[in-house]
Amino acid sequence: MNVSEALASRISCRAFKPDPVDSKTVRAIIDGARFAPSGGNLQPWRLFAVSGTPLTRLFEDIRAKMADTPRGETPEYNVYPPDLKEPYAARRFKCGEDLYASIGIERDDKPGRIRQFRRNFEMFGAPVGLFVYIDRTMGPPQWSDVGMFLQSIMLLAREHGLHTCAQEAWAQWHTTIDDHLKPPAEWMLFCGIALGYMDEDHPINTLRTERASVDEIVTFLG
Repeated sequence: MNVSEALASRISCRAFKPDPVDSKTVRAIIDGARFAPSGGNLQPWRLFAVSGTPLTRLFEDIRAKMADTPRGETPEYNVYPPDLKEPYAARRFKCGEDLYASIGIERDDKPGRIRQFRRNFEMFGAPVGLFVYIDRTMGPPQWSDVGMFLQSIMLLAREHGLHTCAQEAWAQWHTTIDDHLKPPAEWMLFCGIALGYMDEDHPINTLRTERASVDEIVTFLG
């Protein structure tokens, strides 16, 4: 698989098979991703690869806490700007509506939408959860470094026949996750990544989001 094929086939997979992923494969993916670009070679990322009993215990803890605090904990950063302007607001809205439509959840089915959203906190059935942290002292340029690290993981996963879903939703449970993973205090949770084999028969994985055309995003000069 070349890079173009990996990019074209990568999706946010939201239904995984329970098949385990060999730890050597997980290590190989991360080993390759560590060569992602990083300004000044700071490499401001930290990663926890979690599976098996530790991951199950985290799921169970969050599930129990949802009964009392369904909205989770206050994130340490805004996943989206508070006043999201156009065209971004429309794109986000359409993405959500298309996602729920793919699995037959109507707009007025609030319980159904909540149940699906909570699947985030089960990694959508993936057997491996990657939790990505960034040093708290870092600024926007280093956040972009982490983004390039994430993309490297996701493309290398495709090379190994795996799929992923990057999930900033985990920021809602950062304190609970920290309690389980015990990261250094100077590291802040950025997101989780579900990693595993895609359930190709699940309708939610038919979703393909639209992208703006080249002419919409580029100004060619010269």
